[in-house]
Amino acid sequence: KMTLLLALVALVSAFGSSFQYGYNVSVINSPAPYMQDFYNQTYFNRTGVSMDGGFQTLLWSLTVSMFPLGGLFGSLMVWPMVNNCGRKGTLLINNLFSITAAILMGTSELAKTFEVIILSRVIMGMYAGLASNVVPMFLGEISPKNLRGAIGVVPQLFITIGILVAQIFGLDSILGTAKGWPILLGLTGIPSLIQLLTLPFFPESPRYLLIQKGNEEQAREALQKLRGWDDVDDEIEEMRQEDQSEKEEGQFSVLSLCTFRGLRWQLISIIVMMMGQQLSGVNAVFYYADRIFQSAGVDKNNVQYVTVSIGAINVVMTLLAVFIVESLGRRILLLAGFGLCCVSCAVLTLALNLQTTVSWMSYLSIVSVIVYIIGHAIGASPIPFVMITEMFLQSSRPAAFMVGGSVHWICNFTVGLVFLYMEAGLGPYCFLIFCAICLATIVYIFFIVPETKNKTFMEINRIMAKRNKVEIQDDKELKEFHTVPGGQTGKKEFSSVEL
Repeated sequence: KMTLLLALVALVSAFGSSFQYGYNVSVINSPAPYMQDFYNQTYFNRTGVSMDGGFQTLLWSLTVSMFPLGGLFGSLMVWPMVNNCGRKGTLLINNLFSITAAILMGTSELAKTFEVIILSRVIMGMYAGLASNVVPMFLGEISPKNLRGAIGVVPQLFITIGILVAQIFGLDSILGTAKGWPILLGLTGIPSLIQLLTLPFFPESPRYLLIQKGNEEQAREALQKLRGWDDVDDEIEEMRQEDQSEKEEGQFSVLSLCTFRGLRWQLISIIVMMMGQQLSGVNAVFYYADRIFQSAGVDKNNVQYVTVSIGAINVVMTLLAVFIVESLGRRILLLAGFGLCCVSCAVLTLALNLQTTVSWMSYLSIVSVIVYIIGHAIGASPIPFVMITEMFLQSSRPAAFMVGGSVHWICNFTVGLVFLYMEAGLGPYCFLIFCAICLATIVYIFFIVPETKNKTFMEINRIMAKRNKVEIQDDKELKEFHTVPGGQTGKKEFSSVEL
């Protein structure tokens, strides 16, 4: 059952971390013209000449793209940090990045420096890179198996809420103004402050305490608090088995993860899902949305309200995913999500091509944007992060998140960089590329990715072991194995076994 403490941990860690990732993804969209004026004015005050168009475009694209680049750096810090500082410890340390960046961005106008904004976007990206990987890992490890999917979608829910809040605060009537934008950028420090003050009172991941720290007493205490009852022997026993079976492999580094046969399909699966998630064109659809609505006759001044309503649809559908992921399962949501994205990209290409000749086509393009957002919100966005937690055991999970996170941010960065050129060269046909990527991802998930609903980490691992064509030892073999004379002979015999 869901206990109050578990719900609070999920809310505090998702609000303090994931929310800000979403907020910073979309916060610079609405005040962009005012920020560009500020860049221009600052440059003029320093040099006495106006900034030329090419340089301004370069500075602005740096401001936008430094965020995913920072995200990549953040992802590379996941493995060393969660292993040394714990899951909760990493989230607490991470807040320092966010608060520093918020102060720098909030005071950039007073300090008359635009370089600081670009630097802050890198720092904020590093924060988001860590947060987007550590929060799902932390929540996946503290959840009981029957709630793991639902709680695993919570970080994505808060990302969408962050995007929506940034869109609302960025309205012309609120903070999307020449005076308001520094406040808009600086507000991101508040959730971090709240997390810094509250998270220390919550328990660390019991799996981390038992398997990595070897402290069963603390692990048991943390589990009892999270579950709300004293009898946690079954879960402790399951962790012990996992710990036992992993003693052979030791902690995985990224290199050993990539070369280890027993985890081959798990690794390929998360890379495919992460690439599918980012290369399916979600950023491009958001980017295009304003223009699609304008071409459908929505007044230019009202487009921002339409964008907010799309943000709201995104939140509502992700909230729906929280409630249906445990009853429908992961696979169905992944297939349905990518399926909707695939169809809507195809329809969107058609509608954008015909909208000058057929009057009602512009409405069809609006519908396909909304269907696309729904598809992404129920499957393509939230579920891949849930799957990384579920497909890997304790020793390989940090390295898996580091790989998955890096792929996520590299693809995010690439789409941001390449999309404008794609659009210039292909026009509406660029959506056919996204359509093909969604289709390829669907085919892969259909044939390879198993259903992980309501299974323990060990059970999921046995399913994947069959796919990897490696054997699994049962407990009896394990006991015999541990009594091998000399102690050293076992490693060779079992080195290709994944548990």
